[in-house]
Amino acid sequence: MNVLVVGAGAMGQWFARTVQTHADVTVAFTDLDQSAAEAAANAVGGRAVASDAAETFDVVCIAVPMPVAETAINEFAPCATDAIVDVTGSMAGPVAAMRDAMPNGQRLSLHPLFAPENAPGNVAVVADASGPDAEAVVDALTAAGNNCFETTAAEHDEAMETVQASAHAAVLAFAMAAADVPDRFQTPISAGLFDLVEQVTGGDPRVYSDIQRTFDGADAVADAASELADADADTFERLYEQLS
Repeated sequence: MNVLVVGAGAMGQWFARTVQTHADVTVAFTDLDQSAAEAAANAVGGRAVASDAAETFDVVCIAVPMPVAETAINEFAPCATDAIVDVTGSMAGPVAAMRDAMPNGQRLSLHPLFAPENAPGNVAVVADASGPDAEAVVDALTAAGNNCFETTAAEHDEAMETVQASAHAAVLAFAMAAADVPDRFQTPISAGLFDLVEQVTGGDPRVYSDIQRTFDGADAVADAASELADADADTFERLYEQLS
């Protein structure tokens, strides 16, 4: 199976490395930054191809930022003879775009719920139109130790409103509001929150921005914080007990 990975970033490299290690796969990378494609090919093992190269592949994997996922799907679907896969992080839009761009092919949407350096982990899977190549990809991810579980695009995107958009907004809002407190004053709860701040702010700000733009959730966190701030003693106790 020969695979084209569109997007030479960390997630594209993770996908290529994983399927190449655990399946009979050859990999090519393409990226708007040709030097990035060449660097990824050198790091993973494979080759770099120009984004306008007239070449076809058994499988095309879209590994670009969420805001440009559907554009990339439309552009590169014609390069796929058998299957198209995305690992962009949202699902409803990419799945719909893949249906339109490749109605008769295999279509697979994947969301690794971890940063590539923390692999293996849980991988959400929407097998919109399965087949031997799509199954081989999922088998390779499973062989690498990942827990691949099936879901729907709607269920996934609704979950991301909580586990990504709301969670990140809550942690970053705490970081913005928190004072610089000496360690001797930290409680287990505050220390844990500061650890989360360090983890969240150690990533790529563009990725976190894309998540906030793609999924609702931040407004709900702001509304909840405002409700707590305005609550009298009885209301606070009632809200607290509802959460217990």
